Amino acid sequence: MCGIVGYLGRREAVPIVIEGLKRLEYRGYDSAGVALFSDGAIDVVKRVGKVSTLEEALRARGLKATIGIGHTRWATHGAPSEINAHPHLDCRSDIAVIHNGVLENYSSLKKRLLENGHRFVSETDTEVVAHLIEGLYTTGTSLDQAVRLALQQVRGTYGLVVMSRREPDRLIAARRGSPLVLGYADDGYFIASDASALIQHTRKVTYLEDGELAIISRNGIITKTLDDVEVRKAVEEVTFELEQIERGGYDHFMLKEIHEQPETIRNAMRGRLLVEQGEVKLGGLDHVRKKFVQARRIILLGCGTSWHAGLAGEYMLEQIAKIPTEVEYASEFRYRNPVITPDDVVFAISQSGETADTLAALREAKARGATVLGIVNVVGSTIARETEGGVYIHAGPEIGVASTKAFTAQLTVLAMVTLMVARWRNVVGVDQKLLARELASLPEKVARVLSRYDLIKRIAEEFKDGRNFLYLGRGANFPVALEGALKLKEISYIHAEGYPAAEMKHGPIALIDEHMPVVFIVPKDAIYEKVISNIEEVRARRGRIIAIANEDDDQIHKLAEFVIPVPRTYGFFGPIVNVVPLQLLAYSIAVARGTNVDQPRNLAKSVTVE
Repeated sequence: MCGIVGYLGRREAVPIVIEGLKRLEYRGYDSAGVALFSDGAIDVVKRVGKVSTLEEALRARGLKATIGIGHTRWATHGAPSEINAHPHLDCRSDIAVIHNGVLENYSSLKKRLLENGHRFVSETDTEVVAHLIEGLYTTGTSLDQAVRLALQQVRGTYGLVVMSRREPDRLIAARRGSPLVLGYADDGYFIASDASALIQHTRKVTYLEDGELAIISRNGIITKTLDDVEVRKAVEEVTFELEQIERGGYDHFMLKEIHEQPETIRNAMRGRLLVEQGEVKLGGLDHVRKKFVQARRIILLGCGTSWHAGLAGEYMLEQIAKIPTEVEYASEFRYRNPVITPDDVVFAISQSGETADTLAALREAKARGATVLGIVNVVGSTIARETEGGVYIHAGPEIGVASTKAFTAQLTVLAMVTLMVARWRNVVGVDQKLLARELASLPEKVARVLSRYDLIKRIAEEFKDGRNFLYLGRGANFPVALEGALKLKEISYIHAEGYPAAEMKHGPIALIDEHMPVVFIVPKDAIYEKVISNIEEVRARRGRIIAIANEDDDQIHKLAEFVIPVPRTYGFFGPIVNVVPLQLLAYSIAVARGTNVDQPRNLAKSVTVE
């Protein structure tokens, strides 16, 4: 969740670290701080609130340094405060530590350190690491040795960077469960939790793996295991452009990313969907074709929006590819002793590829013998590296905390996986060419929905002061209802719930009155009349109806107070189109309420701790 940036080189460190922290603001944070080595001492400056506040404090201090580390914190242990903000120091202010992750045994370690005379000033788990290193950093012991010895005592997750007054030309970085990327440039070396913090300065990177430690000096970077065995790392090239992480004239990243969806859906299909042949080619899955042919079932793992994508994928895979499919909350998966066999194929779905719960779940599935694959956006992410294969969604960097373009790209990839698996398993009755044409038409249909933005803004003005919303859909559009409600909750702070439309009678109908907005996803499909009956039940109770309905639906205007037209789409691909007006509705309501759309309170872009 938090952000890490470090620099060691020939340039001024402060502007590099601050700019890097700004690039990571989208991840979510409540405080920020830096540690700099200058004039023989470590200077630490920390502030609650935005990076810009920290920047002002640093400007007032006028500190100069060519080595520095910075951090944006999202509170886990201890409330947001300057004392709890990172970096944290040891008793002598010789050692500074920044850390992403959670140390599970910090209480017992802290108790022992207190008994040994160490003085703690914060409520955090991270401060334990600084004091552990202090006790081990004796004469004849190097900083990297002390860090290795300290981490052998730690249980939990970490991506951390350490600097010491005694070794002013070194940074030590280590990783277990929380991502770190190293950057190489002619005038210095970089460390960050996300490549977006580095690309202004370099595209040459390596990714630390779990259980690895990097020694960064002015002479280069050496990578070792925590057992002190040197590891040769290949230097990779970051492929996305700086412009992709800028707003590009839009008021918010979320709005930009919503409007990028026609292109990101095309990118997900480009070179993979062969329309004329009615085929799909996914190179990252070719080597496990036999596994799909013999599979007993497919399991889709995800959290939040990725879980909703999995639910929609379940409809596709079962109804088109005729393969039993289960969708699991990754956060619950390993805690219920799941029944997994070598005949299962498991997909881990994650935008960042770093989601802690999803990583833990895929490792559990792998340990039980399943074939484990990934559907991720971030190239080089941990899930991409730890799975046996998979598919990148190619949505480009997604900066807004509330996921939009990644969701529709995930659905597009799941649709292509479905077509490919149906062909591999020789499922009869599937018109591959027809479905391929339907998929290819989606970008243009999404563009038509985006043209309704002014209508959606007017609807948002009508409902911006609402306190509760109900979202209802049936079949493959039930996950769309869940996703629409989630988007509204995330960024407008209005309570919203998504349900299968028929479940309304089993409880939620008690909430409906003249103050309750009810959003129906009601395409003209095989169960259209069933949803119309549900709409009539809401009308009878004076609920305020907003309908997402097909452009050629003449009946719906007589029943709904507001109608947002969408193009008619093949049933199981419909969620890719039907979710877009709900994204715009949530965004427009949030803007009308004046909330922080791109950085909603209490949320982080990538949940890298349990």
